[in-house]
Amino acid sequence: MRKEDIESTLATLPCWRGPVTFEPLKGGLTNISYVVTDRGEKFVVRFGVDIPVHHVSRERERAASIAAFEAGLSPEIVHGAAGITVMRFIAGRTFEEADLRANVGRLAALMKESHAKVGRLVRGPAGAFWVFHVIRDYVHLLGVDRRYIDWADRLERAQVPLPIVFGHHDLLPGNLMDDGSRLWLIDWEYGAFGTALFDLANLSSNGDFGPAEDAVLLEGYFGTVEAPLRRAFAAMKAASALREALWAMVSDVHLRTEGVDYQSHARTYLARFDAATAGLDLG
Repeated sequence: MRKEDIESTLATLPCWRGPVTFEPLKGGLTNISYVVTDRGEKFVVRFGVDIPVHHVSRERERAASIAAFEAGLSPEIVHGAAGITVMRFIAGRTFEEADLRANVGRLAALMKESHAKVGRLVRGPAGAFWVFHVIRDYVHLLGVDRRYIDWADRLERAQVPLPIVFGHHDLLPGNLMDDGSRLWLIDWEYGAFGTALFDLANLSSNGDFGPAEDAVLLEGYFGTVEAPLRRAFAAMKAASALREALWAMVSDVHLRTEGVDYQSHARTYLARFDAATAGLDLG
C-alpha cells in the first residue's frame, strides 16, 4: 500500500475526535509508525501486515500489547483494526545500545516482572517462540549454509529445563523506553510463550554485554546461578545473535524496507555469533 493511502486510511479511524496531524516515527523495521496529534493529545499508530516468513501475526501482537498494558509495562491500546494499532504516546527516551549495558539491573527486574505477569493476562490464541526452530526455518527458507542448523542442534542440547513464560523475544534497544522514572516495553511482534533465558540472552546479545554485565543480569534474575544454567545462557546468547543475523537475511529478501540496511545488520550479528561461539563450552 502506498504511503498516501496508508495515511488516508489512518486519518479516518473512528477513535479520533477531530482532524489529526501525522509525524513519521523512525525506527520500525517491519512496520510504518506515526505520532498522531488529536486535539492536543498524542498517540502512536503502527501499521503493518502479517509477516509469515517471520512468524508475525498482528492479531497476536495486539493481544500481547494489551496484556502488557494490563500488566503495567506498555502503553494503553486505544484502538485496533486489521494491521493497525493505536496506542497512547509515552514521553520518554528510546534506548540505544549503550543504555542496555548501563541499566542491566533494571532490565533484570523488568524481565522478572514481565515474565511473571503478562502470560497470565494475554487472551486469545497465543504463539510459541523457540529460537532453535526459528533458526532452522530461516535456514531452510534462505537455503544458506546448513552448518547453522548444526549449530542450532548443539546450542539447543545445551539448554536446561526452565518454567514456560510469556516473553517479548525482540529486545532491541529501540523497543525499550525510559520516561525518567521507569522503563517501558513496546513492540510485541514476537510476544509468545517460551523460555526466560531467551529474553535474557537477547538483551545480552543486543547490548553486546561482556562477562560482568552477563553476571549481573543472570544473578539479578535468578539469584544463585549454577554452571549448567550459565552454559545454557551462553549457548542461548549465541542462538540469539544467529537468529538476528538470519532474520536480517530473510528481511533483505522478503521485506526490502526503504532506508533499512539489512545486510549491515546481518554482518553485525554474524560477528556477534562468531564471538559468542569462539571457545564456547557446551559440556
